[in-house]
Amino acid sequence: MLTTKRLRLRQWTEDDFEPFADMCSDEDVMAFFPKCLSREESFAMGRRVMTLIDQRGWGFWALEIPEQTAFIGFTGLHIPTDKMPFSPCVEIGWRLAKPYWGKGFATEAATAALNYAFNTLELKDVVSFTTVSNKRSQAVMRRLGMRDTQRNFMHPDIDLLHPQCEHVLYAISQSTWKSL
Repeated sequence: MLTTKRLRLRQWTEDDFEPFADMCSDEDVMAFFPKCLSREESFAMGRRVMTLIDQRGWGFWALEIPEQTAFIGFTGLHIPTDKMPFSPCVEIGWRLAKPYWGKGFATEAATAALNYAFNTLELKDVVSFTTVSNKRSQAVMRRLGMRDTQRNFMHPDIDLLHPQCEHVLYAISQSTWKSL
């Protein structure tokens, strides 16, 4: 478990699956994904994430506001598919329910996750990627000190004709992180 001034990043529980499914069926939250997820797809993803944290000790942690809200989304680290043109790598990612947007929670939680990546896991670099049109997530990446690699790519799991297939790739090195 990781903590920040306002947040807790922790292992998922079964109680997180319903609010996660609600979040993943929200068209605004999922605007930069190929589609909203069904309840079953969301539950399956939550269980996969939970299993990966059990196996590795880290992953896309459930995000909560202690003493206030048990689940507001997730933030953390993940090893993407080997099909990515920049694999192997570790990515940082986040997804928050809409009521928690614009409050600095994504940046705060991702800062804790990057600190874990570089100081505990001793990773040399971390990447993040999103669709070209997702300016909000790109702004979080820049606030984290990440830089656009200028190596846009077509996401291998999204149809080439889909408008969200093209992604930007951001990265930060351990040395850059430690100099911030």
